[in-house]
Amino acid sequence: MNPHIENVVMQFDLPDGAWTAEPYGNGHINETYLVTTGEKRFILQRVNGYVFPKPEDVMDNIERVTAFLKAQIEREGGDPARETLTLVKTHQGKCFTYDREGGLWRMYLFVEDTVSYDLPDTPALFELSGEAFGKFQRQMGGFPADSLHETIHDFHNTPARYRQLEDAIARNEAGRLGSVTAEIEFCRQYEREVHALLDAMEAGEIPLRVTHNDTKLNNVLLDRQTGRGVCVIDLDTVMPGLAAYDFGDSIRFGASTAAEDEPDLSRVQFSLPMFEAFTRGFLKEAGQTLGAREIELLPMGAKLMTLECGMRFLADYLNGDKYFRVHREGHNLDRARTQFKLVRCMEESWAQMADIVRHCAQ
Repeated sequence: MNPHIENVVMQFDLPDGAWTAEPYGNGHINETYLVTTGEKRFILQRVNGYVFPKPEDVMDNIERVTAFLKAQIEREGGDPARETLTLVKTHQGKCFTYDREGGLWRMYLFVEDTVSYDLPDTPALFELSGEAFGKFQRQMGGFPADSLHETIHDFHNTPARYRQLEDAIARNEAGRLGSVTAEIEFCRQYEREVHALLDAMEAGEIPLRVTHNDTKLNNVLLDRQTGRGVCVIDLDTVMPGLAAYDFGDSIRFGASTAAEDEPDLSRVQFSLPMFEAFTRGFLKEAGQTLGAREIELLPMGAKLMTLECGMRFLADYLNGDKYFRVHREGHNLDRARTQFKLVRCMEESWAQMADIVRHCAQ
């Protein structure tokens, strides 16, 4: 247990009485605790200052985005205390506090009677995830995206990720270059295509939007009784971006038939039923918000987010496994290869993907 817990909890405006705190969840970035006081529960988190070097920018984004969402939810007749995160203020009226070592802490109201899942086992579950992230896009449609802070610089800038890979190749820091010539050749085929989404934005074809940027299924809370999506969580990476980023990262994660680090590439395939399910849910909510060109480019989002992730894994392998945690020799290389196999599978299904998007947009 963090030695600062007691002092930190006392900074927040909680109901009077005794409270308890215990470690909570399986997240790898922030330090998270469940705080219980009387009949109410809260989530307390220490924001990772290494991943987010400007944590006050993170909190400014979250405070403004959740306030905007609450207003939207109220207009739609929903429950703003349940359908988006609620920040608990300190006694000074701020949405965060610091411990004696300079760590930034925040607290949320716990969203009761909800569940989350790590993997979309069925198309129906993945469709619900699509609805939740599509609803987030729809509800944030009127927010000025360019007013948000970029909490992680160039996070989904695919051309920048390509340049980072070329830098890793040039340095060959871990001396592994000879074992990945095929993977490097594969990536270099896409030197021009990695610009597709940003070029479309710069040409005025698609707009900058508020994006979540970590659209995994476990960042959606589902109602324990009905199974419907209730609330999108983990808003640390909310920042300016493109709708295709959020769509594409979900597809990369959820439409693969194998684990991200599967060493047997014969098990890695692209699931069109899962792609169709997520697309249907996403466009059911966001279809009227997105423009025709944005919708047309959704498959490109899936392809580039998958390629980008593979390039990051490959660069880290060449750099000596410094960023992503590894558990075996060649772990990052296995991860890169699964992403590249998925890209190839998407290209083989490209016409069907485009047809599915057109059909779901009608």
